[in-house]
Amino acid sequence: MKLAAFGTPQRRDLARRYAYIIVGCALGALSYPLFLTPNNIAPGGVTGIATIINYLFGLPTGMVSLVLNIPLFLIGWRQMGKLFLIRTSIATVLFSVLIDLIKVDVFTRDSLMASVFGGVLLGIGLGLILRGGATTGGTDLLARLVHQKIPVITVGAFLFAFDVAVIIMAGFTMSAEHAMHAMICVYITSRVLDFVLAGFGTDKSCNIITSKDEVIASRLMDELGRGVTLFDATGAYSGQGVRMVLCIVGRMEVTRLKQIVQEEDPRAFMFITDTHETLGEGFRGILDDGF
Repeated sequence: MKLAAFGTPQRRDLARRYAYIIVGCALGALSYPLFLTPNNIAPGGVTGIATIINYLFGLPTGMVSLVLNIPLFLIGWRQMGKLFLIRTSIATVLFSVLIDLIKVDVFTRDSLMASVFGGVLLGIGLGLILRGGATTGGTDLLARLVHQKIPVITVGAFLFAFDVAVIIMAGFTMSAEHAMHAMICVYITSRVLDFVLAGFGTDKSCNIITSKDEVIASRLMDELGRGVTLFDATGAYSGQGVRMVLCIVGRMEVTRLKQIVQEEDPRAFMFITDTHETLGEGFRGILDDGF
């Protein structure tokens, strides 16, 4: 019984991860025959290079992408853990195969529309794959290897430079217009991917510096039902000790929070920032993906 109880959550987590990977590969791969490849949009990365090769020589995008990824895996596999290696290998093969296997009619021949909607679909797919604990290509591995050898080059900087290089390559081999559409696609893909990873809700982190910390904290807990954390702080100009109240609330609760602060301490100093993936009591569970 203990073994079964221990195994069930693991199986559920494993099933959820692979479900994300499979669905993500299907959606991401669909963006190519539906929008990107017919309109010659090369959205960065290895698959972007494969799209350029498809444009020049007519070779299947998915097959070329898979072939290009093989040496990158051989170079960077030591940078991955065993489970990540397995999941990434599955995602890379499945993603590449589905690009060529999926046969659908081209949705639009308008390159601008294709870059927008192709970027949205690709971003959703890649976001789900990352939620599953995998990636779809060896550029991530190569970026980690370069960062290890040359620490000043961050992983993000390398990936950005790689995408820019692919877009420039598309500009020379196709046209400047194709390169601009590729830039739009890459930007939208990254924004949608971040949105998928961060979840569908954006909460607000409210930081309040006040002398009425106890009464404000009490009202926030009683009237909004939110947890509150108090910090000791010191004003640099006055040298006086103050308290900072930290409370994370939903977007619809911000107005009420402001009213409470205004009523109790009109001289309070407050700043509010967006907070993604608020996890824990009162919000989503730590292992809840929010879908």
